[in-house]
Amino acid sequence: MNPGDVAQAALPLTSSDLSLFAMFWHAHWLVKCVMFGLLVASVWVWAIVIDKFLLYTRTKKSMDRFEEAFWSGQSLEELYKALSQRPVHSMSALFVAAMREWKRSFEGQARSFAGLQTRIEKVMDVTIAREVERLERRLLVLATVGSAGPFVGLFGTVWGIMTSFQSIAASKNTSLAVVAPGIAEALFATAIGLIAAIPATIFYNKFITEVNRQAQRLEGFADEFSAILSRQIDERGGA
Repeated sequence: MNPGDVAQAALPLTSSDLSLFAMFWHAHWLVKCVMFGLLVASVWVWAIVIDKFLLYTRTKKSMDRFEEAFWSGQSLEELYKALSQRPVHSMSALFVAAMREWKRSFEGQARSFAGLQTRIEKVMDVTIAREVERLERRLLVLATVGSAGPFVGLFGTVWGIMTSFQSIAASKNTSLAVVAPGIAEALFATAIGLIAAIPATIFYNKFITEVNRQAQRLEGFADEFSAILSRQIDERGGA
């Protein structure tokens, strides 16, 4: 890169023109790409945050409603018929999967008890894994932005400072009025990286905690329901 070209490209930004838009507009094209990518990542992060807030709220309410119906004394057969007619998630999906395996073992009066408990537990384990995967979907994006965002911004800053120093050397002017705008422009990339990374890291940790909490509820219900079905199997097996 020709030093004269660098000077012409980097020095139009003056100390009196340090608005955010001006710093972006006068930045080197590579720094602009870094800033734009980080801004897109920030918007994506907030879209995921809103989506996950709504998802986890719906899932928690769904669990609460199901547990209320399950422990209300309603017949398991009636509850299964009501839930199996529509798409279900979370605890309802766990219940429907276990009941479906239970009913398959007794269709046509087959009374197939051999390995039934193991099959039910396996079905519930698979259902829990699917539900956790659904809850964790796109959380990797938050983790990636949270960990890589500051470094991407720092890359833009380093490149911007390098370009600024080249322009200063070409202009042979080291006054603060010349140096400050270029440095501010370069640091702007790091600031955008932090703006993207800080919320991503905070909400990733929060959402992972929420996923673990809901997974524990699913596992707790699976253990309780497995015990109920185990007693039913023992009663029918001894009949």
